[in-house]
Amino acid sequence: DQDGDGPMGFQDLELRHLAALRAVAAERSFGRAAVRLGFTQSAVSQQIANLERVVGVAMFDRPGGSRPVELTPAGELLVTHAEAIFSRLELAGRELSRLQAGDSGRLTVGTFQSVAVKVLPEVVGRLRRESPGVEVRFVESDDDRVLTDRLLSGELDITFMIARTASPRLDFVELGFDPFVVIAPIGDPATKRGWVTARELGDGPLVGQPATSCQLLIESELRAAGVEPTYVFSSSDNAAVQAMVRAGAGRALLPFLAVDAQDPEVVLLALNPPMPPRRIGLATAVGRTVSPALWRFSELCQDVFIERARFADQVLNPPVRKRRRPPP
Repeated sequence: DQDGDGPMGFQDLELRHLAALRAVAAERSFGRAAVRLGFTQSAVSQQIANLERVVGVAMFDRPGGSRPVELTPAGELLVTHAEAIFSRLELAGRELSRLQAGDSGRLTVGTFQSVAVKVLPEVVGRLRRESPGVEVRFVESDDDRVLTDRLLSGELDITFMIARTASPRLDFVELGFDPFVVIAPIGDPATKRGWVTARELGDGPLVGQPATSCQLLIESELRAAGVEPTYVFSSSDNAAVQAMVRAGAGRALLPFLAVDAQDPEVVLLALNPPMPPRRIGLATAVGRTVSPALWRFSELCQDVFIERARFADQVLNPPVRKRRRPPP
């Protein structure tokens, strides 16, 4: 092996050579192997001759007459490897079929905290019920720049993202809007009115987050309204922020997905005038092939996000009940 390519020109070995070898070994006859493969006997003999020329050693002992052919030791060795090769090819074919059907595969998804809590559990549950063979892994970051970099480097297949921070190198599919709300402790003076102004937020203590993508967006909007926010507590944990509001430390301005709207110890207030909502979507790298499983994941995200948007609308815009007129 002077060239390092394997013994006796093994790089010239072809699958059709191995298929003929398997058939003759199983049938112990060139004629019956030809019937099995749908070829002529001379074609099978030619494939075996080519194989023996490539490997440089005989594959069969041919006693002649009606007696069956027998594998040589080299033939027995190569048949074992041929069986392994065809088994892996058959497995590859089955797995490729499952991948194309969206029943298997591995997805690595980028996300941020509010989506991970309010959207992903339902999406993953539905995907697992539909396609238990699909493996999903997650990377969480509240910095869209981190998610973008990992997506473009190939570490992520898809990521949730805020439209404002999407890169032109990404394909962005919008899921919907996530409105901003003010959460305040029970007994807040604005409860009866149902809303507060940005100036009122700036006049009191605020509870917020570190410099996440969302927090920077909030502060940008407040400063555009002439308000310099004063924070008495900051945490990247949405639950910790709400707990401090619940304790009376101050109000917080958060996207609705980051809020536990069913917490009985806080009230939700509108910001007047309202802050533009977050536009949340899914991003993939431009030019990268999207697998069927990834398409289905995206569809489920859209379904669940629509349901979350309906819930947000019910909470933030409850129907007005008409009072019954007293009987005359």
